[in-house]
Amino acid sequence: MQAQIIDGKILSAQVKAEAAAETAALKEKGVTPCLAVILVGEDPASQVYVRGKAKDCHDCGIDSRVIRLPEETTQAELLKLVGELAADKAVNGILVQLPLPAQIDEKAVIDAIPPEKDVDGFSPVNVGRMQIGEPCFLPCTPAGCIRMIESTGTPIEGKRAVVIGRSNIVGKPAALLLLAKNATVTICHSRTANLKELCSSADILVAAVGKAGFVTGDMIKPGAVVIDVGINRGEDGKLHGDVDFAAACEKASYITPVPGGVGLMTRAMLMKNTVQAAARQNGL
Repeated sequence: MQAQIIDGKILSAQVKAEAAAETAALKEKGVTPCLAVILVGEDPASQVYVRGKAKDCHDCGIDSRVIRLPEETTQAELLKLVGELAADKAVNGILVQLPLPAQIDEKAVIDAIPPEKDVDGFSPVNVGRMQIGEPCFLPCTPAGCIRMIESTGTPIEGKRAVVIGRSNIVGKPAALLLLAKNATVTICHSRTANLKELCSSADILVAAVGKAGFVTGDMIKPGAVVIDVGINRGEDGKLHGDVDFAAACEKASYITPVPGGVGLMTRAMLMKNTVQAAARQNGL
């Protein structure tokens, strides 16, 4: 068996095209979606991500405000800015690029973003709504993972799904979204016993552990759908996923590449959330 590649470039282009069409429809009603992105400091990876998000906004017809603050910005200064953007009716989505400098409490900043403008889907209110199945902004990476699984035509309902990783940003919400699609879900982590046994029973395997090549070929069930969320910079300077890609391709039915996979979908789902925020805030 040779796995088919779930192409993030093609899928993300489809999602962005949907967002662009929805944006055009809103503009006809006098509403232009706007995303404000705050970048604190000079982290190189964060700067790349922010540039990418600004480009996506441009591609989708969404207004983009990128606000760059110095590394020494205080928590009070950042919270004041978030408050100003929260009160600005022209701004529909607020995103604070993580990680933040050590002097700033990430939780305090996330909590300060109003749930209706929390297009990252990180606020406690949106997380709680997701937990109980109410309308909310879904976190972009897990939502992108679900879209990628569905693109294969593989039904999620009734399948055994294993998520490796229990972060608040990917692991836990990915498990919740799979559960909402009626999969039987197991969350694995660093303390899990029989990890290989559990993973090799999975029809759907989501790897979000943050260790290059952590998932080896013998951990993959023949015919499984493998979603690799990992982005790890190797000693060779290249990006590597959490999954041993070559070995996994011999076992899986479908697999996402790194790069060119989940990361692109994360950005595309952010555009969808921003458009949705603009529509909701204007009663459309």
